[in-house]
Amino acid sequence: MKKIAVLTSGGDAPGMNAAIRAVVRKAAFHGIDVVGIKHGYEGLVKGYMEELDLGAVGGIIQRGGTHLNSARCPEFKEDAVQQRGIENLRAAGIEGLVVIGGDGSYRGAMDLVKKGFPVVGVPGTIDNDIPGTEYTIGFDTALNTVVESIDKIRDTATSHENSFIVEVMGRDAGDIALWAGLAAGAETVLIPEEDYNLDDIVARLDRGAARGKKHSIIIVAEGVMSGSELAKLLKEKTGKETRVSVLGHIQRGGSPTARDRVLASQFGAHAVELLMEGKAGRAVGIRNHQVIDYDMPEAFEKNHEADVSLYTLMKELSI
Repeated sequence: MKKIAVLTSGGDAPGMNAAIRAVVRKAAFHGIDVVGIKHGYEGLVKGYMEELDLGAVGGIIQRGGTHLNSARCPEFKEDAVQQRGIENLRAAGIEGLVVIGGDGSYRGAMDLVKKGFPVVGVPGTIDNDIPGTEYTIGFDTALNTVVESIDKIRDTATSHENSFIVEVMGRDAGDIALWAGLAAGAETVLIPEEDYNLDDIVARLDRGAARGKKHSIIIVAEGVMSGSELAKLLKEKTGKETRVSVLGHIQRGGSPTARDRVLASQFGAHAVELLMEGKAGRAVGIRNHQVIDYDMPEAFEKNHEADVSLYTLMKELSI
């Protein structure tokens, strides 16, 4: 193998740049050229490519976002569009592709594999919702961003003796809400994977008030409902106002944590190794502190499962 390519697709995640850097430098170590594809699958179809040498990825390991940019490309589901992408790759002399992204990105990658082009997937998403790997690139950074924000919100909640609802990202997965809730000592956490009971939330607030507690933090993943919707339900139930903070896209930004940089470096390097070994349709991940790889369809054919033990522990500690 003489030349491979790398692209980032879907939502950006801190640590993607560290993964790009690892792909380029691991490949260079083995005498393989690397081409960067700009703007994800859209760039693949339109031929937006640039050579990535050692200097091109210098000074990006600490940067959030993605050096290669990202974009949604719904039309990539079409057979003719996928074929055009493969033709562009082969015309550029590219023999393998590393795709960094989430489950939607993996689906596109598998479509290329089915058409005979070697692709390896690297999990990059703050939601930590890729089955097959315990952690994804960007989750740790997003988690720390959320916890830091909640800590600051709690200062205001304490000063004004108010209850706050903090809405975090997580359309189908509640890992950010769950882990942040436990780490920040939230009184209540609502995640898509677990049913909620409004009476239970109110009871928790009442128990706190009965022992003199003047404020509380409630975290809700966007996949359950919006923070404003929850505030409305609580007002109807209790007659009390609840402040709402929507963290939004701040969760995707920022310099990646050391953990995300190390994870991304390991994942990117392993992806290159897999291509060198002639393996395609594999996804990189981590289990029991060991970098592994597995059949890519497992990442989108199975449903993400939240760690129920963490959810139970959070409820026990927030009495």
